[in-house]
Amino acid sequence: MVLNMTSQLIFEESIPGRSIDIIPKPDIEVKELTKLVPSKYLRTKDASLPEVDETTIVRHYTNLSKCNMGVDSSFYPLGSCTMKYNPKINETLSSMESLAKLHPYQPIETTQGLLEIMYGLGESLKEISGLDGITLQPAAGAHGEFTAIKVIRAYFKDHGNPRKYVLIPDSAHGTNPASVVFCGYEPIEIKSDGEGNVDLVDLKSKLTPDVAALMLTIPNTLGLFDRNIKTIADMLHKNGSFLYMDGANLNALMGIMKPAEAGVDAMHINLHKTFSTPHGGGGPGAGPVAVASKLVPYLPNPIIKLIPEKKQFILDYNNPKSIGRIKGFYGNIGVIVKAYIYIRMLGAIGIKEVSEIAVLNANYVAVKLKKYYHLPQDKYCMHECVLTGEWQFKRNGVRTLDIAKRLLDYGVHPPTIYFPLIVHEALMIEPTETESKATLDKFIDIMIKISEEAEKNPDILHSAPNYCLLKRLDEVQAARNPTLRWKK
Repeated sequence: MVLNMTSQLIFEESIPGRSIDIIPKPDIEVKELTKLVPSKYLRTKDASLPEVDETTIVRHYTNLSKCNMGVDSSFYPLGSCTMKYNPKINETLSSMESLAKLHPYQPIETTQGLLEIMYGLGESLKEISGLDGITLQPAAGAHGEFTAIKVIRAYFKDHGNPRKYVLIPDSAHGTNPASVVFCGYEPIEIKSDGEGNVDLVDLKSKLTPDVAALMLTIPNTLGLFDRNIKTIADMLHKNGSFLYMDGANLNALMGIMKPAEAGVDAMHINLHKTFSTPHGGGGPGAGPVAVASKLVPYLPNPIIKLIPEKKQFILDYNNPKSIGRIKGFYGNIGVIVKAYIYIRMLGAIGIKEVSEIAVLNANYVAVKLKKYYHLPQDKYCMHECVLTGEWQFKRNGVRTLDIAKRLLDYGVHPPTIYFPLIVHEALMIEPTETESKATLDKFIDIMIKISEEAEKNPDILHSAPNYCLLKRLDEVQAARNPTLRWKK
């Protein structure tokens, strides 16, 4: 449970005259400095900084860290969406000076080790996806979507007609339509059927010669694997269109099925979701894109290649049909190194086991909680289950938001709520493979207790969180009118 502790701002702890004497006095006088820097850029009075000693600083920020909730301190059922556990060995090795201090403009003969890591990761991702080409440049998932659709557009343009539309199921990730528009296409929504799969009748009615691709999230945001994927691929290929797979949920599939074998032509892979390196808070991430052979010529420059006879890795820019560079330098190297370590440590058997346990954990939670929370699709899910607060809302006016806020009182970070948008009062729970049965049982017990509280004492949910440093915020005003600076 999060303590109801009070904490002042560091400015409020300031006492005039206190300081930490660790910064040496400048060895150049101010009057000399004005000769080097124009006076208009120099301060005329000291900056308004807090005056505190080292002990105060350490205690202040240590106490603030205790107010935070993260995967290192508590169960975080947002799962691989943002907060899959990241093995600490990944952090240690990726921060080695020999990797962290490399510069991308160094002579290529001095960066062979890093290029070998990048090449090895690319080969591993090609094996996992079953596809033929790879780029590691994209900075995250949406950037990967953008890159893949740009590649597809370049293919069609090269063949005389870029086409006009990209089809997107209503159960897709929300970034898909934005990526499509950025690439010059118009998105067209495809409805889901009663089983949570793509409605094949609706797909057939909208699959015209102007359709470039379908963006299919597998498993979809309902946590379900679309059993019609091969039929969908065949329909698209017959139309001369591509099947793009949003691979953000690969955590459920890797080592079990290769997307290319189901007819996928291109996909992005979120290293920061499936292969550790959580990017909660906005970064960093990496979203490599893998493609089938006919799309390889259009991948971003440069491509990392191995020259076997020289036993040397090179950055190949000799790809005239390439869409060009889509990111500065060659990718988010820190994330790439962590993903490479993760794959090498697990191996093929371990990679498959990750998916199996992730799927098992999600189904275990769903089965245990479906008596207490509405389960719209009461069947086997993949890496995540989507429950709802529908019963609690109808019976006692308790919203899914109330349930999420109450979880904070019990020391558990809320799962994703109100997504997917096609599910009313949605609670998307993704435990991943890194959580033990004991942790899941504690979470299940807390969720059951909250369900009981909704029946007997709904007001305690309406006011939650009750024991955190900050209580219920006005989320609309917090987003529209944030306080970004401190004033006396």
